Amino acid sequence: MSKTKIQWTERTWNPVTGCSKVSEGCRHCYAEIMAKRLQGMGQQRYANAFSLTIHPNALDEPKQVKKPSMFFVCSMADLFNKDVPFEFVDKVMEVIDDTPRHTYQLLTKRPKRMVEYFYYHRHGIPFNLWLGTTVEGPDYKIRICQLRALPTSNVKYLSCEPLLGDLGNLDLSGIDLVIVGGESGPQARPMQKQWVLNIMRQCEEQCVNFFFKQWGTFGEDGVKRNKKANGCTIDGKTYQTIIL
Repeated sequence: MSKTKIQWTERTWNPVTGCSKVSEGCRHCYAEIMAKRLQGMGQQRYANAFSLTIHPNALDEPKQVKKPSMFFVCSMADLFNKDVPFEFVDKVMEVIDDTPRHTYQLLTKRPKRMVEYFYYHRHGIPFNLWLGTTVEGPDYKIRICQLRALPTSNVKYLSCEPLLGDLGNLDLSGIDLVIVGGESGPQARPMQKQWVLNIMRQCEEQCVNFFFKQWGTFGEDGVKRNKKANGCTIDGKTYQTIIL
């Protein structure tokens, strides 16, 4: 458990690490690169690098934080990977239930399995849990419908990062927040400004929060450079306020 520089959260909590690739957004997975680096540094939690590993001893970490905090659950994994038993997901949910002072953000590329879990295995979703799915390109828009299938008033959000294509027309009914960001790293694929503007416009029209995280390796002008130099503004304006 640690503080993080991810702009839309405060802390990360990883009772599971490691994953398997399921879609195009996984191709240059930042978590996989980081896990291998941490393995090389001798960190015991990453002894298996990016092979899926369950960490029961990490379950109670949020209980040690007294200050109400925002936790990104499994920033180094996908809790709804098919190889994570629902019985262990139950334990994660118990911790979330037991720490109502915190808010938890759960992001998955497998919303179908998330729906299966909450519909057929565990009835009831912790009130302090945000539910999110990644939609990196038009081929994955079905995930929005799967997320929306959960009949709950919990915050539902989309992460369009890395954004790899134009999402076209979007039905954002039932969605509270859309996070957009470009890919980083030496093999990064460019994100076009028009794709970003299309999402931003539809968020404004449908009264959905829009959060722009970063341009990544390719800037607003399409030029490849350091991601810090490319920044996180659109036409000189920052969109990083979440009002729910």
